[in-house]
Amino acid sequence: MTPEVVLRTYFRAKDENRPHLLADVFTAGAELVIRNQSENIAFPAFTRGRAAIAEVLVRSFALAYENVYSFYLARPMPGIHEFACPWLVAMSERSSAGRVRAGCGTYEWSFDPDDAHRANRLVVAIDAMQVLPPTESERVFAWLRTLDYPWSSPEAVLKTMPACELLSPIVRFLERHATVV
Repeated sequence: MTPEVVLRTYFRAKDENRPHLLADVFTAGAELVIRNQSENIAFPAFTRGRAAIAEVLVRSFALAYENVYSFYLARPMPGIHEFACPWLVAMSERSSAGRVRAGCGTYEWSFDPDDAHRANRLVVAIDAMQVLPPTESERVFAWLRTLDYPWSSPEAVLKTMPACELLSPIVRFLERHATVV
């Protein structure tokens, strides 16, 4: 497998609530490290093992959120053993409140060349996670559907992003990662 296939499969597992696909993403003893700078979402700081990662990133996540759209804001080259890139995500709460959450941060992937390039470590840095009222749902999801899934760029995201003060931390993050705004 190539790193690109591993990353795409990860989003299919997480966004589409398919934990069985993580067998193609992570080694059995993989590590997940989450560096969370937001009070608007919670994850354990460290998780070890593919089954535990599936519980945290897919099963428990899917109990709370739906309509998940995740984007890599860079693409890996074939044959690499490490890959870091910014990401963007948005989703709606399953609860009756129906609020929208939009966030951004960086991924740091480490691939095991001896295990079909599955990831043996993933560090997820959550720089921002914004909570928007349900009234923003239609606008946010219409915007997300205009982006190329799952590969986009900070420039493409910024170009089509709706004007919303609550998204300003994400705008600042994207501007730091954009080559041309």
